[in-house]
Amino acid sequence: MHSIRLADLAEHLGAEIHGDGDIVITGVASMTSAKKGQITFLSNSRYQEQLLSCEASAVVLSEENLPFCSHLTALVVKNPYLSYARMAQLLDTTPSPAQDIALTAVIAESATLGKNISIGANAVIESGVVLGDGVVIGAGCFVGKNARIGAGTRLWANVTIYHEVVIGSGGLVQSGTVIGADGFGYANERGNWIKIPQLGTVRIGDNVEIGACTTIDRGALDDTIIGNGVIIDNQCQIAHNVIIGDNTAVAGGVIMAGSLTIGKYCQIGGASVINGHMEICDKAVVTGMGMVMRPITEPGIYSSGIPLQSNKEWRKTAALVLNINDMSKRLKAVERKVDGK
Repeated sequence: MHSIRLADLAEHLGAEIHGDGDIVITGVASMTSAKKGQITFLSNSRYQEQLLSCEASAVVLSEENLPFCSHLTALVVKNPYLSYARMAQLLDTTPSPAQDIALTAVIAESATLGKNISIGANAVIESGVVLGDGVVIGAGCFVGKNARIGAGTRLWANVTIYHEVVIGSGGLVQSGTVIGADGFGYANERGNWIKIPQLGTVRIGDNVEIGACTTIDRGALDDTIIGNGVIIDNQCQIAHNVIIGDNTAVAGGVIMAGSLTIGKYCQIGGASVINGHMEICDKAVVTGMGMVMRPITEPGIYSSGIPLQSNKEWRKTAALVLNINDMSKRLKAVERKVDGK
């Protein structure tokens, strides 16, 4: 949709309108860049002053901020940021990864294609693949033997889906992502690495979004499993046999070791590293650069890592850390003397 009457947008958002409902909205923009015909939003009261110079035709905000926008038509909602997401979806102008089926696409005769399929130039669809209705496969993608992709899922250019991988409906996979590559499985024989064939696959639920250049490895014997509604950012590494519960969010650059189980509704901050062969419970939050070496058994917010310091301060901190064992021994010696008295 490229335009909408403000009154219709208000109805879509469940908003209370203050001003002219016949204004036609053609796009969404920030308060500092918005022009006539566009709508903006205020989700943080710290930016109230930007409303004074805002040139948007309308603004979405909460009841408490309404007095600060007397010169703009306003849509009053309970959660402006959530409403921003919904109206941005409604007015989204992002093009489709592909249109129709390109002449240069290579599609096996035994592949099963649903209705309204689009496949971009030079994409390869191997034998036994099943694509649901409305699936979009971008240019240069590879979909391996017997893979299944559910209705409405979109793959941007140069995504690789290995054999037997299953992806649910309503998903989105950004460019460069690889799903179903071999997990890192080897046995050692007198210093030589013996490869263990990875015989499992990857099963991804419905409405999952995966960022660019992320890798999700197939399982060794059992499957790697990504639950419904999971969102994964760019450049993440998810090792073999990892299980991620429904609606968990994983920020960019996260590394997950094998056979890790993460619960539902978790949030994993960017650049975190998580050990394998353990469990993280539902509703756990790991802040950025967290190093998770032990299971998390209680919901809550968990952090590690040292905040940035000047080099001079950091050298002092590092020196203290290196001397912790010695300090602990001396403290225990003092405690023994005190107890002896």
